[in-house]
Formats: sequence, structure tokens, C-alpha cells
Amino acid sequence: MGEKDFERLPIRPSRFWAERSISLLLGQRVVEVDPRTKTVTTEQGERIIYGVLVWAAGGVPRSLTCEGSDLLGIHSLRSRADIDQLVSVQRVIVIGGGYIGMEAASALTSLGEEVVIVEASDRVLARVAGEPLSRFFESRHRSHGTDIRLSSTVVSVQGENGRVSGVRLAGGEFVSGQLIVVGIGIEPQVEPLLAVGAIGSNGVKVDSLCRTSLPDVFAIGDCALHINAFAGEEEIRLESVQNAVDMANVVAKTIAGRPEDYKAVPWFWSNQFGLKLQTVGLSKGYGEIVVRSSPTENSLSMIYLKNGAVIAIDCVNPIKDYVQGRDLVIARCERSAEVLADVFRSLKEIGTYKTGDRQKL
Repeated sequence: MGEKDFERLPIRPSRFWAERSISLLLGQRVVEVDPRTKTVTTEQGERIIYGVLVWAAGGVPRSLTCEGSDLLGIHSLRSRADIDQLVSVQRVIVIGGGYIGMEAASALTSLGEEVVIVEASDRVLARVAGEPLSRFFESRHRSHGTDIRLSSTVVSVQGENGRVSGVRLAGGEFVSGQLIVVGIGIEPQVEPLLAVGAIGSNGVKVDSLCRTSLPDVFAIGDCALHINAFAGEEEIRLESVQNAVDMANVVAKTIAGRPEDYKAVPWFWSNQFGLKLQTVGLSKGYGEIVVRSSPTENSLSMIYLKNGAVIAIDCVNPIKDYVQGRDLVIARCERSAEVLADVFRSLKEIGTYKTGDRQKL
């Protein structure tokens, strides 16, 4: 957005690493891991010996595979270089209505670009949110002029003189655009580990201490497939900054001889058109959604219930609901939909009442 100098964006300044005797090797990709000799080999052929290996490689954005996907003007968003390559055009096509696609559309629209979002599902944010939140953000984007095409898939990319000129949808419609931003998920970067026998498929499997099946090899972040208590003990990958930080803390304590199981509460956020969405918990498998109405169009809270218990909450702007709702998620608090929907009672009050206290409710 150009609101900050790039030097203000890194989590740590460059001097941080040198002051702590941490060697930072940039522009080098590990292509091979040998757990027997405890070495990794880089693309340049350099071999590095390790005592403990922490694999924090994240993932790479999925690419289009349809006809025309090799044309110039197709971009994914992962690094500063990806952003620097974006140029102002008449119209931008964003493929994918998840967090990346919606945030990119918000930023580009705010910078004056005409934007079209193409989403295969019948609503945006379908993988991560309930329908009320999807419709909330769809409405906000449309109010800013964004053209949202739902239940639409791209079958080919059209071009002129080697550059993108638009996309052809499955129904035959042509949508013009001179730049495409692709936000259709990531592929975890774990091939070197799987190649030498690490257990995994969609990521590398880790235990409660973030250890892989290879000796002295840990994995954290987007690429770590783990059993999560907030997902009903299912194996999942969590693609979020906070998860990477939480797993890093688990690994650091384990290496330091103070092991502590990974039990972090999932937490996500997204900023779009000045609205701050914060999510705590995982809504997967929910049976009911409770919407806490608000008198303003810039505020919304949604509570997800499974078997009568609170498993997640989405909050757009109401910080109090987010902070107090976190405790309900951790405790898997059981309350009726009617009680949870009552905006005249705080979630703290709702969460702390005793069963049978009918006067309070």
C-alpha cells in the first residue's frame, strides 16, 4: 500500500541476527537432507552440518495450470519481489477469494485499480468462514466497486503479444484484464524431508513437540502437519503467522531441555478496507452459527457452535468480543444460541455465569 517504508516491515532488523551470532544465509535453497550424516546440501552444492535441524520452509503458492498460464502478467504474492513486479493497469483479475485474494483485492482497489475477483466456490472465504461473514465481506468489496464472480472457474488465460489480456471462464465468458493475481493456496515445501523417509504427505507430520519422524529434525509453521485439539484431534496444517511463532516456541523449549507440548489456540487476522477481522479457534465441523448483531455496518461477531459448545469466533472490529470470546473457545463453553446472541450481555458475563443462575440469564 506504500504506507510504510520497507525497512519498517521485517519482524527483526538486520542487526538483530549478527548481534546474536546467528548466521543468516539468504538466497540459498536446501535441496537435500541426509539424516545419517546430519547434513543439508544447498542448491549451490554447499554442505552444512547440523546437530538439530528445524525445517521452517513454509510453502509456495499454487500456480495456474491451464492454457496460457505461462503468459507475462500472472503473479502470486509471497515476497517483496512479487509485490515490486505489480504494475498499474486498467483492470486486475484476482483468482481466488480466500484471505490472500481478498486482501490483494482490497489493497489494489484502494490504490485505484479496477478489480475482478474470480472464485470457484459460491461464496468468498468459504474454506475459513461461515456464510454470514462471507456475505459481509462480499458486500463491502462490492460497495467499493469490486466485481465478484462466484461459482466461476478459469479454463484458460488469453493473451496478446505474450502478455495477459484476460481469462476465459468455464461458461465461455471472457473477462478482460491486463494483470492476474493468483491466490489459490500453497503447497508445503517438504520434498527434501519426504525424500529421505519423513512421514507426511500434505506437509510433514510432527508430534506434540513438533518433531518429525527423522531424528533431531523438527518442523514448524505452514508445512507442519499436526494433531490439533481445536480441530477435534484431526491432523491439519495451520497457515498463519501466529502458528509459526507458537510452534517455534515449542521447538526452542524442547531444544533447551524444557519440553512443553504444543497447545496454542489458533488465531488469525485479516485487514480489508479498514476492517480488522480477528478469528480465534477453528470453525471446521461447526453445526450452528450465532450472529451477534450490531447497529453499525462496520461491526460483526459470529460464534461457531459444535454439539452445543463454542469452538470458534470471528470478530470484525469489536475487540471486546474477540478478547472475551477467546476464553469461551478455550473452555469449549456450552451456552444456548439465544444467550450468545444477546448483545446486551458481554461474552465475559455469558461465559462466567453458573449453570442454574436463571436470574442472570
